[in-house]
Amino acid sequence: MPKVTGIGGLFFRAKDTDALVKWYHTHLGIDPTPQGADEMPWMQEAGPTVFAPFQEDTEYFGPKTNQFMVNFRVDDLAGMVAQLEKAGIEIVHTEEMEGIGKFAHLFDPEGNKIELWEPAPPP
Repeated sequence: MPKVTGIGGLFFRAKDTDALVKWYHTHLGIDPTPQGADEMPWMQEAGPTVFAPFQEDTEYFGPKTNQFMVNFRVDDLAGMVAQLEKAGIEIVHTEEMEGIGKFAHLFDPEGNKIELWEPAPPP
């Protein structure tokens, strides 16, 4: 049976697309969308991806107007958090879940919630 092999993109509305592209590139290292055949898109590393719908009344994504939350895998959560805080970006929540990993939550400039996840090492 044919199946999906991964996420090929994440598309969402923004008030100021140029500023948001720059923010994600500057603070999270996500390359902008290519504008020509000679440019490469952001290439993610292979690893676990969770696909999980939440109840419509969840508060986990922040305000109820937020319809999604992006979870980015990171290899050094403490270093990423320090880098973001140095840039004046507030980390609103941190958590560690045994066997799953460490998490940090923040919002981008347009109020979209972001979850950073450093997966726990395999047992």
